[in-house]
Amino acid sequence: MPATPPPLPPLAGGPTGADALRPLLETVLDALRGGAADRGGPLPAGGPDAVGDALRRAVGEVLPRHGAGAAEALHRLVHAVARGSADPADPACAAHLHTSPLALATAADLAVSALNPSLDSWDQAPAASALEAAVTTALAAEIHPGAPAPDAVITSGGTESNHLALLLARERAPGPLRVLCSPAAHHSVRRAAWLLGLPAPVTLPGDGGLDPAALDTALGDLPGPRLVVATAGTTDTGRIDPLRAIADLCARHRAELHIDAAYGGGLILSERHRPLLDGLDRADSVTLDLHKLGWQPVAAGVLAVADRDRLAPLGLTADYLNAEDDTDAGLPDLLGRSLRTTRRPDVLKIAVTFAALGRDGLAQLVDTVMDSARHFARLVAAHPRMELWEHPTLTTVLFRPTHAEDEQIAAIRRTLLTEGRCVLGRARADGRLWLKATLLNPHTTPDDLARLIDLVEGSTPT
Repeated sequence: MPATPPPLPPLAGGPTGADALRPLLETVLDALRGGAADRGGPLPAGGPDAVGDALRRAVGEVLPRHGAGAAEALHRLVHAVARGSADPADPACAAHLHTSPLALATAADLAVSALNPSLDSWDQAPAASALEAAVTTALAAEIHPGAPAPDAVITSGGTESNHLALLLARERAPGPLRVLCSPAAHHSVRRAAWLLGLPAPVTLPGDGGLDPAALDTALGDLPGPRLVVATAGTTDTGRIDPLRAIADLCARHRAELHIDAAYGGGLILSERHRPLLDGLDRADSVTLDLHKLGWQPVAAGVLAVADRDRLAPLGLTADYLNAEDDTDAGLPDLLGRSLRTTRRPDVLKIAVTFAALGRDGLAQLVDTVMDSARHFARLVAAHPRMELWEHPTLTTVLFRPTHAEDEQIAAIRRTLLTEGRCVLGRARADGRLWLKATLLNPHTTPDDLARLIDLVEGSTPT
């Protein structure tokens, strides 16, 4: 007689999905704990070759003839990835705009994975689509409080948001669109112009930010439709362009304004620090990433517009998703909310975070990391063998050992990475290479910050 086939693996959804998930979650949590303990620091030691070899040994045959079973495979691979990960929850992991997400937001994200709605038609995501509409409406009103009909869409992050902003401006322009930005504008702005068939952006002279005098001259010299891209939180230094002055110039020259606030936009959550974004509400469109100063699992991007009519170019009809008679009958049309078709409801984790922490709780997180950056800058400035580039605007601090050459700066960073002791970024400012600490962990202590300096000093050649 033929062998009885094994039972089919359970699904995550439905009334029995939770029962199927519960023991697997315990396995995942155990593997995460064990992997982090075995790693023993902010990232694995040994460099790319050692990490890759360890991972391949753990994986074994990628597609074996016979599987090892759920518990063994899940524990082995999650443990291997956790052991080989850079952990942004470790205070010595401070290189990038990549934060450890809140536990509650991560738990909400699990629900999304289990339910697996897709936001390309209402009948795939009835409640999730309604939740997204409520949250995006509230976020848009927060960013454009005086606008009569603001709106926002959820994106995968700043790159997609900036791409959408340029696309929408191009579609509104009565002629060929020219983009103007600073040397510090995010690389996605130039890439978006290339992808959209626009001329390369006009990069204005300045000390890294968007200089109003240079912008005034350029707008006066450049005819036709123009889109100015300002930045609220540059990737390398965290500087914020003078948004209100730029908005005044755009109004005077009849140019559109997009503000890339992927990094700094989270300051809208803090009454104490929101004034740094003065002028943000004057933009035609705004990029915001809540997986930065919002502590969400990737991805949680937003593009807000002052007038929902600006989103009209995204409209599309596909009969199997948003047939006109269904839309006329009242079923919401979701295709015009993104360039993507299949799209998970990343809004759930955002909504859960807002509901759990409220404005005050989120402001506390923002204020805490802003204070950490200022404290770290003071420690660097007071240290006899360290040099501070400038006091931070946001949570990015550039510093370097005094009298070190650029080659030594790069070598210090790589040594700390290879040894698994510290993850610092690098940035070039004023023609020199600097170590970059991006402080987004609200649990970082003053002792943790002092240790960052000690780690750098201990790796500096004498």
